Amino acid sequence: MELTRRNALALGGAAFVVSLVPVNSAFAASELTMADIKMFAGDAAVGEGGIELTTPEIAENGNTVPVEFSAPGAKRVMLLADGNPSPGVATFNFSEMAESAGSTRIRLAGTQNVVAVAEMADGTYTKVAKSVKVTIGGCGG
Repeated sequence: MELTRRNALALGGAAFVVSLVPVNSAFAASELTMADIKMFAGDAAVGEGGIELTTPEIAENGNTVPVEFSAPGAKRVMLLADGNPSPGVATFNFSEMAESAGSTRIRLAGTQNVVAVAEMADGTYTKVAKSVKVTIGGCGG
């Protein structure tokens, strides 16, 4: 291929368009989620399980995705959506008299994980994640 002015402009335009594509968006979302979990749990180890998280496998619209959780014995539960621009969705605080369960509708930017992190009554932390496939984005998508 001969490098003419037209070819140089085409290559430059293509390079510009490629530079606009977010390459590490999944990595960045994961880092944001981990930072939120660290703010919630501090330096404590976070185990797996102990929370029942109910989400749809496929959400036709990301604007209102129903999420339910049950975490027997939890003092606090935080919900995160790891693909949203701001992953933190909600934090639920429970008294000793309350059932540690809740439900809400959240907005999802696209297909991503919904994560629930719980602080249990004994001071331990646990988490669970569920993937939700969104067909129409609701949060900037």
